[in-house]
Amino acid sequence: MFLFCIYLLLLTFLAIVLLPLLNILANSFSDPLAVSSGQVLFWPVDFSLRGYEVALSDPQIVTGFRNSLLYTTVGTLISVTLTIALAFPLSRKGLFGRSLVMTIVVFTMLFSGGLIPTYMVVQDLGMLNSMWAMVIPQAIGVWQVVIAATYFRTMIPDELYEAAQIDGCGDLRFLWKVALPLAKPMIAVVALMYAIAQWNSYFDALLYLRDEDLYPIQLVLRNILILNTNGNFATDPALAMERQQLADLLKYSLIVIASVPVLLIYPFVARYFTKGIMIGAIKG
Repeated sequence: MFLFCIYLLLLTFLAIVLLPLLNILANSFSDPLAVSSGQVLFWPVDFSLRGYEVALSDPQIVTGFRNSLLYTTVGTLISVTLTIALAFPLSRKGLFGRSLVMTIVVFTMLFSGGLIPTYMVVQDLGMLNSMWAMVIPQAIGVWQVVIAATYFRTMIPDELYEAAQIDGCGDLRFLWKVALPLAKPMIAVVALMYAIAQWNSYFDALLYLRDEDLYPIQLVLRNILILNTNGNFATDPALAMERQQLADLLKYSLIVIASVPVLLIYPFVARYFTKGIMIGAIKG
């Protein structure tokens, strides 16, 4: 009886998560008229690829998708590099002032400079309306630093570090030759966290970007969802359907397109992601 209740509860949670996704997927493959009139529930009505054809043929959407891939790739590489560079020294007991530095790092998780001061810093550094405004201001996440430092401290014993020192191995060589190969699960977790955050980011683009050619796909999607218009699309919707019907269809098609990269990557690092969360929660 207890297991039955557990399975029933899990199935309820699964339905809460899965049914909206099925509704979005069904709408994206349905006829624009059926989508606009609310006929679609969990199965496509009058199967159509019109939404994907328009989305993938529009220059603004294609450019936004390319920008998001660029920001995610470059941003993840920078973030993982800086996180490891900060976390590894903080994991070594011999670092003078380690507790103070860690306290300062964690302090930034609770208190930040604020939106306006951050904007002024980005402006003074000349990063406005550039790719660097998307990857530098949020390059280091405190939670990721905690996970990385905890992993280095618990999974790489001091005896291994001392043995490497006796053999003449310096800090950088130890990090590159010993620590990083042993930390592949943690690196996968941290990289996935940064990649998902970077891919889904639109607020920084909303603040710092003015040129539409630099917009990520999430900001393009936001504009369509908020403004409810397709006036910027290169394809004229009047050739096949009314503007409103195509706009309603594009909402669902763009949601699917924007979610595909994360859905493709996540299954390969899901076990590492769970392991990394437990490391930070139990041993942090």
